[in-house]
Amino acid sequence: MNAVEIEEAISQLAEAPFDPEEFPFAFLEAFGEKSTTIKRLKQGATNASDLEGVLQRNKIHIKVCPQGEVTATLTALRESRATAKHKVKFILATDGQSFEAENLIEGETVACEYAAFSDHFGFFLPLAGITTVRQIRENAFDIKATSRLNRLYVELLKENPDWDTAEKREAFNHFMARLIFCFFAEDTNIFPVEGMFTSTVATMSAGDSSNTHEVLAEVFRSMATPLKKRSEAKIRKWADQFPYVNGGLFSGDDEVPHFSKIARSYLLHVGSLDWTKINPDIFGSMIQAVADDEERGALGMHYTSVPNILKVLNPLFLDDLREQLEAAGDNSRKLLNLRQRIAKIRVFDPACGSGNFLVIAYKEMRAIEAEINQRRGESDRQSDIPLTNFRGIEIRHFATEIARLALIIAEYQCDVLYRGPRLALAEFLPLKAENWIICGNALRLDWLSICPPTGTGVKLVADDLFSTPLDQTEIDFENEGGETYICGNPPYVGNTWQTSEQKRDINQLVNGRSSSTGFLDYVAGWFIKAAAWMKYAQGTAAFVSTNSICQGQSVSILWPILFESGCSIRFAYTSFKWANLASNNAGVTVVIVGIGTTSSKSCHLFTHDEDGSVSLRRGSVITPYLTIGSNILVKKQKKPISDLGIMEFGNKPSDGGNLLFSREEVASIGLTETQKRKFIRQIYGSSDFINGGSRFCLWIHDEDLQEAKAIPEISKRIEAVYRLRMASRDKGAQALAKRAHQLKLMRIAYKGTIVVPIHSSERRNYLPIGLIDNNSVITNAACGLYDAPLWNMALIASRLHLVWIATVCGKIKTDYRYSNTLGWNTFPVPKLTEKNKDDLTHCAEEILLAREHYFPATIADMYDPDRMDSEFPLVRAAHDRNDEVLERIYIGRRFKNDTERLEKLFEMYTKMTR
Repeated sequence: MNAVEIEEAISQLAEAPFDPEEFPFAFLEAFGEKSTTIKRLKQGATNASDLEGVLQRNKIHIKVCPQGEVTATLTALRESRATAKHKVKFILATDGQSFEAENLIEGETVACEYAAFSDHFGFFLPLAGITTVRQIRENAFDIKATSRLNRLYVELLKENPDWDTAEKREAFNHFMARLIFCFFAEDTNIFPVEGMFTSTVATMSAGDSSNTHEVLAEVFRSMATPLKKRSEAKIRKWADQFPYVNGGLFSGDDEVPHFSKIARSYLLHVGSLDWTKINPDIFGSMIQAVADDEERGALGMHYTSVPNILKVLNPLFLDDLREQLEAAGDNSRKLLNLRQRIAKIRVFDPACGSGNFLVIAYKEMRAIEAEINQRRGESDRQSDIPLTNFRGIEIRHFATEIARLALIIAEYQCDVLYRGPRLALAEFLPLKAENWIICGNALRLDWLSICPPTGTGVKLVADDLFSTPLDQTEIDFENEGGETYICGNPPYVGNTWQTSEQKRDINQLVNGRSSSTGFLDYVAGWFIKAAAWMKYAQGTAAFVSTNSICQGQSVSILWPILFESGCSIRFAYTSFKWANLASNNAGVTVVIVGIGTTSSKSCHLFTHDEDGSVSLRRGSVITPYLTIGSNILVKKQKKPISDLGIMEFGNKPSDGGNLLFSREEVASIGLTETQKRKFIRQIYGSSDFINGGSRFCLWIHDEDLQEAKAIPEISKRIEAVYRLRMASRDKGAQALAKRAHQLKLMRIAYKGTIVVPIHSSERRNYLPIGLIDNNSVITNAACGLYDAPLWNMALIASRLHLVWIATVCGKIKTDYRYSNTLGWNTFPVPKLTEKNKDDLTHCAEEILLAREHYFPATIADMYDPDRMDSEFPLVRAAHDRNDEVLERIYIGRRFKNDTERLEKLFEMYTKMTR
């Protein structure tokens, strides 16, 4: 379950009659506990409470108590031995009248009437595996409002199936935007009477909902009609009390969907919420999910935390503004210059979604401007920052509507905060009609027409604030000659999951500039477009991106294009988790990269240290791999640049499965032990080796072919391979049919093979490599060092090597993708002494012995990061020792973090390949 679904379930529980026996189980069920878990708790099998309550281990201890004993019961839960023994995170006590709870980890508490406990659902989100920022927990209104709006939306679609079509979708979304504005306006003094919209609908529409649509249509018509024209328009008296809103929000089509009794009830319920609590930072993303078919099933997953957004905006331009504010002090002239500068700044998000980045940028700039006005003694001064300086492109129509609405709400809230409600209201209505958020495909639109380098374009006023044709994109900036900052969180979409249209978008951008686009994520298109924009206009761009653009083969495709455009990296954040509100969602691993054409003495690199802290480092150049150094691109090498063993792919079967056997199939053939030793080898791919799988293959030398074919089952399989290879259109495969008794390659070690799986999980702290004997072989799903000295294994098993291949080889999906030519052959190693090699050989032996100690645990078991330290400490200790020995060879001490590791490796690579 996600946050919105949980809020809905908790609200329903709070509204239902209190059942003391069922409450604990209903509460847990509302947070997504499975029915089987609930059943076992009810039966007492897993209920560990010592107070006749309900205790779920590692989660919560709940007790329903007699009336008036809630506080005492909470104390008893806190002091309970079972609470401590089973590491409970929450305690909860209620008598159906009062409700108290405590987070034992953070020390926070909740105390309220029972009927109001649903308002605090965010407090308990960790029960559902949702670890989120404090801001969401403390301001849960946005999720509550989204949940209610979603119920209304779904119910209206049931009643009006014809509105659930492509032709009517924009009208329906526009209708929802109108409702959101009305709910906000009636609670924030924009409408003259508090609750005016909801009470009008409740009073004037029939209880059976038969005329609800007509009442809404009349209210909307009133707000679209100037006061002087209302008599002529014959606006009904009860609707005439609404102000003239304009801005196109209520103009155009007056059609309203029909309401059922349930839909009318939902409408009134939504209106009863306190909309003064709306947070436009979050709300736009939450509401976006209501009207998006593909995303409605993922309600609550759109929230982007303000701290994460500020990781983009602060180094992009906000930090500089704050530094200038600090430097200005109380100097009136300097403050005036800074205010004039801020008024000209343009912020452009070409993947703006529901406007989060634009809203945060606007609010932060208003805060700085307000401080300037206060220091100059002009606190009542109207803002010089125009909303039309905040431009956006978004491909989904409803999101563009919500982005504009969120900015309008943010402007009003800032005016209330900094200038007072009276002045804010006096200047809020009627809304302006400029349309500055464009609906379209950002990778196909001309960014210069939407965000021109100067304000010389023809100013167009749209008929409708929420509808703008693409030929009406040129709107003048109100203040000429300002700076432009491009920012956002574009869609990532790896190449594997891109639609044909998305692949076409990337191909058109890269065409003629690179020989390959096959490894570029969709987000790369925004960097290319930003670099193209900066050829004609000065500015800086910063985007959140998957870290793939700074890893693997994407680097050699994308970054030469950006460098050719004159761009370089001005600042960056190394990889971190960009989480959302989805239950049990660890978030995607991202980087933040800021690019620009202007030179600077110092670039800023924010690195994430192993203790979780963020360090700021400065340098003259940030590389495409997000290290301080020089702009070098790692390229494939045919042989190792260091004195290392030769690594080759394993044996590709090309057999249709006919040369491979399970253990049972080998037994069924009836071979003698001599025949098994002669014709059968154990074979490993990546998965087999990591997970302890057991497969076998035919291994027949040419001189033994006739003997092998005398065995019927083997002969049948050889014939099947022959037919398969001959049926191929590939001439190479047909030629291979001449030796249908063999794999395509026949590589095997005389003594042993160091196995390196090509694909392995990014969750592991070390690559899951190992050693096999000379009676075993590997498939082409693994690489091998055949008969190489064992100290080579110590290198591959190190954190140092993992960091290198994660960066230069990249990933497929979320797995490491190992490459011998790009990862091993390029790996820089200092010249090793015989003592170094002996020490590393001993380290490799210790790793192998530690694994042997835990037999029959698999590599997957031993290298599971959740189990390694607690269940397999000898393996962890062996790897720590290996890292200690190897890193001292490189720099005489342990590296502080992965960034330092990479920078040393790139420095060595540059020297070794110069």
